[in-house]
Amino acid sequence: MTDILNEDTNEGQPQSASRLSAIVAIIGRPSAGKSTFLNTACGEKVSIVSPVPQTTRNAIRGIVNGSRGQLVFIDTPGYHESDKKLNLMLRSVAHDRLPESDAIVYLLDACREPGSEEEAIVRLLEPAANRVCIGINKIDLPQSKAHLIRAFLSKSLPAIPQDRIFEISAKNDIGLDPLLVKLFDLAPEGAALYPEEYYTDQDVDFRIAEIIREKAILNTREEIPHALYVEIADMEMKKDGKELWVRAFLTVERESQKSMVIGKGATMIKKIRLEAVRDLNKIFSYRINLDLQVKVNKNWRQKDPLLGRLIKR
Repeated sequence: MTDILNEDTNEGQPQSASRLSAIVAIIGRPSAGKSTFLNTACGEKVSIVSPVPQTTRNAIRGIVNGSRGQLVFIDTPGYHESDKKLNLMLRSVAHDRLPESDAIVYLLDACREPGSEEEAIVRLLEPAANRVCIGINKIDLPQSKAHLIRAFLSKSLPAIPQDRIFEISAKNDIGLDPLLVKLFDLAPEGAALYPEEYYTDQDVDFRIAEIIREKAILNTREEIPHALYVEIADMEMKKDGKELWVRAFLTVERESQKSMVIGKGATMIKKIRLEAVRDLNKIFSYRINLDLQVKVNKNWRQKDPLLGRLIKR
């Protein structure tokens, strides 16, 4: 991000000493670029990213600090129409975050024509139109058709003025600064919710589990990405705080999936572990020593107590 958030945007007027603070929910269809938007806005890897729809399963918080105050973003799972138990719970995470937010960022993929899922999101947003900003994402791609998205928005959300609709590329950091400035314009006065050095409030074990899951998703195929979760079994700080030893289990639903995740000669699980450790060592100030194993929890997506533990709201 550039320094625009640290500039006085009220040129010619005396600068106010008041601080702004807002909770901002991010909503959109699967693969609209919500997690990429959050990471770019925060300038750090806060939420895992993959081309697989519904990679995000939790309400992930990322924090942006500027001279005007603080924005606390909540990245939500892609809003997806499905009657499956897991998908219904993920949709409720997105739905439940809207009432508590001071502002909302609605992201749309400029490369996909709006469909029934966009119409469902619009119905959710209509009562909150006075606090919604819109990002038409992926405008850098040649197949982008932002004009079609604008036509859909003019018809479906006419209450949202044009100065709250932005064409952006979250991946390439195009157009995000004006959108963030507008969010500060919508923010109420208030004290910061987090210290200025924070860019997320995620616990260490959750961040480690998410990075492992990201690498597993990126390296597997077919049904595997949606059939796995990560459980952190043990953590122990060693070497005078210079190394964190972690035992984690990558859990799937069936024995056949287990063999695929392990790979011939354990090549796949080794690749996942090495890629996870590489990223984790960039995030934390201490080294990560990861013991990663694979196990089976049959039909875990149908087990309410487990889903309740896995999906953080």
